[in-house]
Amino acid sequence: MASHGDSHSGAEGHEGGHSGHGHETDDYRKQGIFLVLVVALAGLAYLIFSGSRLLSPQVTIALLFIVLLAIASRMEYLLKLNDYERAVVFRFGKFNRVGGPGWALVFPPFERHEKVDLRTKTIDIPPQDVVTKDSIELKIDAVIYLKVNKDNASVANSIVEIDDWVKASVLFVKGMIRDKAGGMTLNELVSNVAQLNDALKKELALISTKWGVSVEGAVIEDINIPKTVLDAMHEQKAAIQKKLARIESAQGQQAEIEAVRSAAAQLDDKTLAYYYVKALEKLGEGSSTKIIFPMELTNLARSLTKGNALSHEDLESLFRKYAPIVKSLSGVEKKGGK
Repeated sequence: MASHGDSHSGAEGHEGGHSGHGHETDDYRKQGIFLVLVVALAGLAYLIFSGSRLLSPQVTIALLFIVLLAIASRMEYLLKLNDYERAVVFRFGKFNRVGGPGWALVFPPFERHEKVDLRTKTIDIPPQDVVTKDSIELKIDAVIYLKVNKDNASVANSIVEIDDWVKASVLFVKGMIRDKAGGMTLNELVSNVAQLNDALKKELALISTKWGVSVEGAVIEDINIPKTVLDAMHEQKAAIQKKLARIESAQGQQAEIEAVRSAAAQLDDKTLAYYYVKALEKLGEGSSTKIIFPMELTNLARSLTKGNALSHEDLESLFRKYAPIVKSLSGVEKKGGK
């Protein structure tokens, strides 16, 4: 991916920006050809007007036509510009006008031009090595979408104000990614990709406006996290899930206990005594032939028949005292069933 991003970005930079050295070389070559042709034309004119007999009128006219045709063919007088193209025309090195779309006239060697493509350009930012705030090394891959505005001032600024706006945009976004991502932890970075996209777009728009370039979008395409870090994150996530499951289970048990406690609190002493006797009756239904009733059961029966309810403390003490006996009887019943 890294090599693809570099080549793609370089191709876009070559197409989207403009190379001053390349254009200057072309201009010098054209100017040299033009000067040679002008000298040839001047020499031909001298021979004609000096009355030289070296050339016949027919030959002179033919040579003159060839020279003029050569001059016309070497110089781009008439430009054909598509709807998405404009020509920034300079006269004697100074900005003069913007031509296009359609046909545009240029008068070399006094004028030269540079074409500007108005279509949106997709520029791939090479993966950037970033160290997060919590010292985790990762790679971030991004892509930006830029285009030159259609108004003449923006078209002119894309050539006059900056040498190569595509290259400048790529370098700016690289620095922004390292700066923004380096000030965030890994969790913050992963959770706030949309905010990072917005920040990249806004910051890039602030500087690209004076170039006549608008930012259509800036997107973080990929965050390449090392495998060891990913494994640690997965383990941490699994541990958190287990902890939450234990908490939910404990809360469920607590709710169940609270429900039983709440229901028991609503029972009066007579009802509790009744359930106690019913439990003893079930023990009596077993295969055991001997059941020992404590003396307190006499008081318990009396409370049921005479309406004298035991106090809560007495019932609680009574149940606690004879709980082992009830468990023992229950064990005897189970053995008898076998």
